[in-house]
Amino acid sequence: MYDAIIVGAGLSGLYALHRLRGLGLRVKVFEAAEGVGGTWHWNRYPGARCDVESVDYSYSFSSELEQEWDWTEKYAGQPEILAYLEHVADRFDLRRDIRLGTRVVAARFDGGWHVTTGTGERVSARYLVMATGCLSVPKPVEADGLASFRGEWHHTGRWPHEGVDFTGRRVGVVGTGSSGIQSIPVIAEQAGHLMVFQRTPNFSLPAYNGPLAPETRRAVKAAYGRRRSLARQTHSGIPAEPAVHSALEVSHEERLARYQAGWERGSLVGILGAYTDLLIDRAANDTAAEFVRSKIRELVEDPADAELLSPRDHPFGTKRPCLDSGYFETFNRDDVTLVDVREDPIAEITAKGLRTTGGSEYELDTLVFATGFDAMTGALTAVDIRGADGRSLRETWEAGPRTYLGLGAAGFPNLFTVTGPGSPSVLSNMVVSIEQHVDWIADCLAFLEGRTIEATAAAQEAWMAHVREVGAATLYPAADSWYMGANVPGKPRVFMPYAGGVALYRQLCDEVAAKGYEGFAITR
Repeated sequence: MYDAIIVGAGLSGLYALHRLRGLGLRVKVFEAAEGVGGTWHWNRYPGARCDVESVDYSYSFSSELEQEWDWTEKYAGQPEILAYLEHVADRFDLRRDIRLGTRVVAARFDGGWHVTTGTGERVSARYLVMATGCLSVPKPVEADGLASFRGEWHHTGRWPHEGVDFTGRRVGVVGTGSSGIQSIPVIAEQAGHLMVFQRTPNFSLPAYNGPLAPETRRAVKAAYGRRRSLARQTHSGIPAEPAVHSALEVSHEERLARYQAGWERGSLVGILGAYTDLLIDRAANDTAAEFVRSKIRELVEDPADAELLSPRDHPFGTKRPCLDSGYFETFNRDDVTLVDVREDPIAEITAKGLRTTGGSEYELDTLVFATGFDAMTGALTAVDIRGADGRSLRETWEAGPRTYLGLGAAGFPNLFTVTGPGSPSVLSNMVVSIEQHVDWIADCLAFLEGRTIEATAAAQEAWMAHVREVGAATLYPAADSWYMGANVPGKPRVFMPYAGGVALYRQLCDEVAAKGYEGFAITR
């Protein structure tokens, strides 16, 4: 019997293992993949990289690790991030407590947690920590007929480790979210002809990625303490001085200059963090949205394509904006075609390619589905988790996820979720949120000394009401986004993350702990 079982060996699971083992607990990690890294093990599609600067998308718990690791690019690519996580696993001797290639399929609480793996093995622990990630279960392909397709097809979330050769091939990419926007320019350079099937255009900003100069790395390392502290005090977990003005109280010229500076910064917060009200006031948001659309018109030579690529159905930032390297310019190539499948939807996949409802047929050798994930809840409900009364988490969340602080759920004693629904998670720099959650869980377990803890129904209801109230005060619900579960057919339309920001959220969590874990019932 273990003290704790952790499910997942990505950023969350690795740090959770390190912290819980540091308490002297007997801990085991189960990971479905054949290697550590979580998201960065699976997402190996062309162009896959982080959208938070490398020096900030990294652990802060070890100053020695900060000083010894050298990031080579402003925005690290998947291979470099995976190498970093593998280094962390080795440096802190984590692998001896990780079981790779072992998927957890069920867990039931009966005085403790009894976990079942895909091979039928049963393992028990007092506490269960779900470190399964917010973007780890790929959304199934929705189009009919995929089995009949005679070419190759791949999902960006489960990319072959050996890579894919597109040389001279007719390639179709379905989806223009983050993975599509990152992969399309890279695939276009190799494919014979690329067809991009777009249902919803997305806002994207230039990353201006490039090598990190040695003097830049030295300066960051010298100032890491202040940089990390600033990140924890922000709304997003990305170090930046907070905005102080409304977009509507400055002149048009001043706004344009500020947006241009944000555009040239190459950062998610460059424009989105320029003013205080871009995510709460539609008129303010419109000024930023139109600025980005004007840039798309400058970058895309064909006015019809530029208009198709310009988002008009959601406010800027209410779907996670992307950072790109030449995405819009890719559509100026003669060997790239943009197809509007909102006007003429995909009817089915055929043996030779793809057919739309209007009867258009596209012959393809390779299909790439950049269609995203069952976000935030998919990895949790994929496991048959049953609480003290035998009711499943899947059933309990049938109308939408319900948690207390995104950390625990009523009816599920001794269960902790890292960056679960109801926490800032995907609206933030995930590493900052992961470390805050894991530290809170570790401190809680030290306090418990083996006792049982469970969120009360009243505290959970009050927290979810707060999450809804804060979300409703923003523009986020105006978009059919994966934040709302809108990308998965049949999934409840509920705004899942907490929009109050990482600084306020940290304060609230600390207050709960300081009051003896108020809102949780603790028993022997």
